[in-house]
Amino acid sequence: MSGPTQITPAQLSRLIGTPDLSALVDVRIGDDFGADQRVIPTARRVAHSQITTIVPDLQGRRVVVICQRGQKLSEGAAALLHCHGVQAETLEGGFEAWQANALPLVPVVILEGTARWVTRHRPKIDRIACAWLIRRFIDPKSEFLFVPPSEVSGVASRFSAIPFDCEGGFWSHRGEGCTLDTMIVEFGLASPALDRLALVVRAADTNRHDLAPEAAGLLAISVGLSRAYKDDLMQMEAGILLYDALYRWARDGFEEGHDWPGGRA
Repeated sequence: MSGPTQITPAQLSRLIGTPDLSALVDVRIGDDFGADQRVIPTARRVAHSQITTIVPDLQGRRVVVICQRGQKLSEGAAALLHCHGVQAETLEGGFEAWQANALPLVPVVILEGTARWVTRHRPKIDRIACAWLIRRFIDPKSEFLFVPPSEVSGVASRFSAIPFDCEGGFWSHRGEGCTLDTMIVEFGLASPALDRLALVVRAADTNRHDLAPEAAGLLAISVGLSRAYKDDLMQMEAGILLYDALYRWARDGFEEGHDWPGGRA
């Protein structure tokens, strides 16, 4: 039974990918991290001895502290955060319990330099979906630059940004897949829910609506958002809410229909 300041892997996994996710802090020591250099999605690595240095970033947020087994390092760090007015929990069983349950983990090596991204302006489907994935599973504070297509490469090099959904780039379409598919694979995030969401995005983005009947609706709403917003960042924020809803459908509601009035097939 978990303690009053603990959260179980199952409980935390239900928050991954949603706007309700707590700030995750990984305080594993170097040897433990060296044995598996992956982190729970959105987790930031902080030495347990430096935990108070991030207090300003955590004020007003719920926090989950993660160590190797959910014992002294996470308990001590969470208690110290509590002394500084931060509401902190620990992950029951720690990283080992999360790993044992085959829950999603992201390789740290591929996270390096992912705080700023750049792509073509006037996004509609794939680019918004990618921004959503990055914000919800990689780094909630990521910045997105929207520029004319001809300027993506130059802006990327001069502003230390990663180009995405651009022809010929690493983070782009591969075969019949979209950039979202590429990111799910490279970040190690494949799951039934994300695979289901990605199929709808792929069908809408490539006009292959036979792949998923929901694609026509996603295309219509995405085009509507692009017409409703002149500001790309405002459109992105509105689109992220759309993908929050689509993710919950893909995870929990994809079998639900609507049968009102009664008696309809």
